[in-house]
Amino acid sequence: MDFKLIKSPTEGTKRALIKRMGIEGKEAIENVDAIGLMQGKLIEMIYAIDVAEKAAGVIVEDIKGTCPQHMTSIAILGDTASVESAIEEIKIKMKEGKGL
Repeated sequence: MDFKLIKSPTEGTKRALIKRMGIEGKEAIENVDAIGLMQGKLIEMIYAIDVAEKAAGVIVEDIKGTCPQHMTSIAILGDTASVESAIEEIKIKMKEGKGL
């Protein structure tokens, strides 16, 4: 899995993500301080969504698009501390290989 954290995303970054998340993502992304981006296998991303939403007060959106390697991407949206906490919890749970 790949992880990236964007602190204080620009309006251009938000616009690019809205195009890939669809109209439902527009409201979710408007007032966020940070965006965590993750890419991996579909099963890992579904699990990561569950972990992130249980671990911290974040919203998670699917990023639509095509990847030749059949990878799926998600955006974890919220304040910086919550997004960082969600990403760390995902890393821990994935390493442990345990469900919630």
